[in-house]
Amino acid sequence: MIEFQNVSMVYPSGTVALRNVNLTIEDGEFVFIVGKSGAGKTTLTKLLMCEERVSGGKLRVGNFKLEKLPKRKVPYLRRTMGVVFQDFRLFGNKTVYENVAFALRVIGERPSVIKQKVPAFLNLVELTDKADRFPDELSGGEQQRVAFARALVNNPQMIIADEPTGNVDPEMSSELMDLLMRVNRLGKTVIVVTHERNLVNHYNKRVVTIQDGEVASDRAGGYDE
Repeated sequence: MIEFQNVSMVYPSGTVALRNVNLTIEDGEFVFIVGKSGAGKTTLTKLLMCEERVSGGKLRVGNFKLEKLPKRKVPYLRRTMGVVFQDFRLFGNKTVYENVAFALRVIGERPSVIKQKVPAFLNLVELTDKADRFPDELSGGEQQRVAFARALVNNPQMIIADEPTGNVDPEMSSELMDLLMRVNRLGKTVIVVTHERNLVNHYNKRVVTIQDGEVASDRAGGYDE
């Protein structure tokens, strides 16, 4: 379970990104986090990953208390989540296979397991024939699918997708969202951060709207700005 209790986040510049956010996401939920640019959506995900720390309040992710989590334990937190970014964040000097395998190597997985898992997840995202290609040889949609495979390969408890369809065409957006839906049906918690109203309205899922750093609405169904 994820639980924000009166969470605030103030950057060193004095900018208030989040103020007194109260939000609970149960295990296995699918939640859209929506709002205009600058509303605080990305800050919220950075807090979940401990890229930023809360300025006030309490934040729980499973058994982790993020407001007081020591730096040495942050990698253990991140192993429970798979993250997909709008800009993909692939290693340009590594092949598709190596990019996905990297997520397993950093946690010390055995070579035999890597050889088994990576092809399976490349097959899941339909990139088996691109295993030896480098990111700059792929389309934007293909790069995003590599990022999805890398996020999923560690069998995380939750997936956080920050604007996952921002750099792909509508057809690929639909394919990526369908993949996230399949992952959610396997019991994984899925959080999708987006500003694309049409995308959100296509799916009948919980929608949390962030406005000026606060939770403006939390409901099932569509997204009205």
